[in-house]
Amino acid sequence: MIVFDLECRTGGHRFEGWFGSSDDFATQGERGLIACPQCGSVDVVKAPMAPNVARKGNQLTAPVRSEAPPSQGQLAVPVAAGPMPPEAVRMMHELARMQAKVLESSRWVGGKFADESRAMHYGEREAEPIHGQATVEEARELLDEGIAIAPLPFPVAPPGEAN
Repeated sequence: MIVFDLECRTGGHRFEGWFGSSDDFATQGERGLIACPQCGSVDVVKAPMAPNVARKGNQLTAPVRSEAPPSQGQLAVPVAAGPMPPEAVRMMHELARMQAKVLESSRWVGGKFADESRAMHYGEREAEPIHGQATVEEARELLDEGIAIAPLPFPVAPPGEAN
């Protein structure tokens, strides 16, 4: 839908009209189907209007400024809607720490995650903690087969590919 600001040339009244396209506006206008809601005149034209360009969702509304540097208990990380609450920052750091600890005792299997998980589930190889990559479809199939898997909260770079 397109929203146009419209103006009645008879009385100078301004109002808004919603149309499927610019062609719809033109066709309805030619057929006399657009009338001023105040005076009923069908002599209606598009009024000049400023475009309404929305801000991208990942942009900050204003720069994040702090009077003093945050203390250790008051971490502030900028996010699209403003600073992230300190509790959320601490939670994210703790989750990252826990994931790193778990990955230390887990073996990277890369794109063979689904095959390796099945082999362990069906007793074709000894069970061990693994991590790797799987497509959404592979993950659904594993879950449908009753194989317990879980996504990691943060992306993991393959060994040797991290900065």
